[in-house]
Amino acid sequence: MRRIGIHLAISGLVLAACNAPSGPAADVADAADSAVETTWRTDLDEWKAQRDERLRQPTGWLSLAGLFWLEEGESTVGSDPSSDLVFPPAAPSRLGVFERHGTEFTFVAEPGIELSSDGEPVTRLALASDASGAPTTLTHGSLSFYVIERGKRVGVRLKDSESELIASFEGMEYYPVDASWRIDARFEIYEEPRTIAVPNVIGGTLESSAPGVAVFEIDGREYRLEPTGDPADEMFFVFGDETNGAETYGGGRFLYAGPPAADGSIVLDFNRAYNPPCVFTPYATCPLPRPEDKLALEIEAGEKTFGAPH
Repeated sequence: MRRIGIHLAISGLVLAACNAPSGPAADVADAADSAVETTWRTDLDEWKAQRDERLRQPTGWLSLAGLFWLEEGESTVGSDPSSDLVFPPAAPSRLGVFERHGTEFTFVAEPGIELSSDGEPVTRLALASDASGAPTTLTHGSLSFYVIERGKRVGVRLKDSESELIASFEGMEYYPVDASWRIDARFEIYEEPRTIAVPNVIGGTLESSAPGVAVFEIDGREYRLEPTGDPADEMFFVFGDETNGAETYGGGRFLYAGPPAADGSIVLDFNRAYNPPCVFTPYATCPLPRPEDKLALEIEAGEKTFGAPH
């Protein structure tokens, strides 16, 4: 397949063998191209290794063990089925009580239960949610949990450092590395950032700021993806394509890209496309691609789905 506007080497060097010079100059050019290709592949391997390491962390996405929606007032917590929030058997029958008043949260530990936060014992503690950027995490044995806010909904996210999924994880499966999926795009920055509504897997939407749109061509056809984030730093894409639900996760994939160059060019390396955490667990609250960010082509690059296609 011939693709237009595709990056064939990291520095933008185009391999045009038909017009390449011969002799020593050609040897130098070939060596430079080879070095660029090697660097790109090495960086990609490092990115995959870091991705694997993060997933295997005791509190990584593979450790998710529960998601519980928190109502106003008091909610009992424990492994006893009569609890309002029924934790797995690793928890005591009664762990304590959540108190919620709007966006103010407190946890009261059951007497005699060993519960801690930042290594300090907890009997009663006011909690910050993840909306603060640094949620208060409570720990009991292998379990840890904290409050999350998703629009008007408030939940409790539970993790288990001894998760069976962590123990059985054998790594992610990827498409073969393909430099032709490292695509040159132009970034059209908006005069003023636009507010876009990003849907999520729990049926809600989150309003986010989009600074512009990445525009690129494949086989003469134009495609557009609208990211969130800071164009001076890093931008985040949630996109879908026609591999979703078969070789890749049905809910789309994620991709980060660095800031545009001075001429407005930006590189979208789909070899770094990766799965949202919802591919591993039903307890995540992942964003989904908007209809405008579902591409009518098969992007055979990056991570494939985890487990059975869904």
